[in-house]
Amino acid sequence: MIEVLVGVISGIVSGIGMGGGTILILILSIFMGIEQHVAQATNIVFFIPTSIIATIVNAKQKMLDLKVGMIIIVTGFIGAMIGAKFAQITDSQNLKKYFGIFLGIITLYEIYSFAKQYILRKKNI
Repeated sequence: MIEVLVGVISGIVSGIGMGGGTILILILSIFMGIEQHVAQATNIVFFIPTSIIATIVNAKQKMLDLKVGMIIIVTGFIGAMIGAKFAQITDSQNLKKYFGIFLGIITLYEIYSFAKQYILRKKNI
């Protein structure tokens, strides 16, 4: 049952473009006790159908920039190969630490962006 809940929450977050895989990896590794390598590989399997659905919905609403998308696909493919090789040679504990550092950086950036927008809104009022 928890797998269904995890899938629904991650799918919703992924569908709105916020990186549902990040949440999925956290839930699988921390709350379900799944090894980091397995959680990340499971995320990849999860990502394929959810991204296809999100792409179809956004294409119907004409919200895609195909030129930018193609550039990201090609460079993302290269990055995915590099990342997969890196994950293979990195032990699970270190991989978990690197993932945590990555999430920390994203968190700091989001806080900074929020604060910047808040300050700009205050100046315009």
